[in-house]
Amino acid sequence: METKRHSPYSVSMLPSISVLLLCSVLIASAYYFCSYDSSSLDLLHFAPRSQFESSGEGSRSSAAASVFPVVELRTKVITSNQIQAVRSAARSADGSAVVINRLRRNATSSSSTTAAAIDLKRKSRKPISRGEELERGLARARASIRRAAMAADHQNSSIGRVEEFIGGSVYRNSRAFYQSYVEMEKRMKVYVYKEGEPPIVHDGPCKDIYTIEGRFIHEMEHGAGKFRTEDPERAHVYFMPFSVTWMVKYLYTPLSYNLTPLRHFVADYVSVISTKHPFWNRTLGADHFMLACHDWGPHASRGSPLLNHNSIRVLCNANTSEGFTPRKDVSLPEIHLYGGNIPTQLRSPPPPSSHRPHLAFFAGGLHGPIRPILLRHWKDRNDTDLRVFEYLPKASPLDYHTFMLRSKFCLCPSGHEVASPRIVEAIYAECVPVILSESYVLPFSDVLRWEAFSVQVGVSEIPRLKEILGGIGEREYLRLKSGVRSVRRHFVLNQPAKRFDVFHMILHSVWLRRLDLKNLVVA
Repeated sequence: METKRHSPYSVSMLPSISVLLLCSVLIASAYYFCSYDSSSLDLLHFAPRSQFESSGEGSRSSAAASVFPVVELRTKVITSNQIQAVRSAARSADGSAVVINRLRRNATSSSSTTAAAIDLKRKSRKPISRGEELERGLARARASIRRAAMAADHQNSSIGRVEEFIGGSVYRNSRAFYQSYVEMEKRMKVYVYKEGEPPIVHDGPCKDIYTIEGRFIHEMEHGAGKFRTEDPERAHVYFMPFSVTWMVKYLYTPLSYNLTPLRHFVADYVSVISTKHPFWNRTLGADHFMLACHDWGPHASRGSPLLNHNSIRVLCNANTSEGFTPRKDVSLPEIHLYGGNIPTQLRSPPPPSSHRPHLAFFAGGLHGPIRPILLRHWKDRNDTDLRVFEYLPKASPLDYHTFMLRSKFCLCPSGHEVASPRIVEAIYAECVPVILSESYVLPFSDVLRWEAFSVQVGVSEIPRLKEILGGIGEREYLRLKSGVRSVRRHFVLNQPAKRFDVFHMILHSVWLRRLDLKNLVVA
């Protein structure tokens, strides 16, 4: 007789098997739910909903874990109806409610578990260095400036008011300039090296043609400004406070034309700070700057090839034909202050509506290659419109500055070097500057539109000077004169320094070069 083989799994055991299968699903889902971090959850949010809607809840089995995303299992399992059904089924199969309750506790506490995992991950991250922190701040500043530069009038009414406040027409982008200036005030820190002794270091001229050199050093070291920091690790830039003018006074042998002592001093200074501190070496001097108004400033900087080629050089002698690089170097306005103050006649220019009888004016010696051309064509012509002198006549009832105040245009030819203090004097007198120069990068031209408040005439056009200036109509002249009034405060040396004055404009030019240096500070 053939005996029937019975399956080892009887029908009566099917409910228990179903419960065990469902439990395995719950265990698997609870395990995955508790182990996913925030990044994987973000990825799961992109799963298509059609997958979740293709099957009913009653058909779920242990195979579902391999078909449906874990996030779908998590969503379905922790509903109250499912928990109640699973509890009932479990009690009917040997009372394993304890296991189900444990799974439920795991599921409902998953939020705190995930938060703890994220917090642990955050704590395990390597802390950022001071250099990285500075670079992140600079990146935020760049983004803020870009947004301001692209903003339309209706997008930011406060920026619109700022444009009116600072005189938008004289700026390349007034919104970008203002936002950059605000970011500078908010973030910029300058470390001033303490090495060296006066007078060559920590001192400079304050009452002559190179006034700007000494006044900047003095304001940087002793002013009440918030830009200086005593902590070099917090600095964005590092200032080397030596004076090239005082180098010439104390180290140069008159009439020798030997500039080697100046170069040796600069080389020794860089050697000292690079040996004593780590900051020069980690960027090869790219976040360091020097300032010099003397004509020989560029020659002195060549004492250190890295300073000359890498560092920010703030120079009055901003001549591109002699190595001045606008991308990294800063053009410094030459300001001649007699006695350390603006000449009395220029402190309060006449009202804009006042009559100026002379078309243009110049008086000065035969220095450099351009002035002889100007004097050869226009000197001593007894022209009441174009007044050009080598020296003012002793019998003249008008002095130099009064002539400026009575002229529409002031001629500003280069001397031995490209810069001329006449440019700033003309701005003080609200006399439209006429730039007669070659290869000269004008001060603050990265933010100022010089064509909005000055006239540039090529050297070859000097014979046509009267024709060119006379051809500028009254409306255009008034526009230029208004531009001169708008930029005047950017060229004034205040003591103490004030917002938007020349001290802050110099710092802002350095700030722009530092913004252009990305990821320089090494941790």
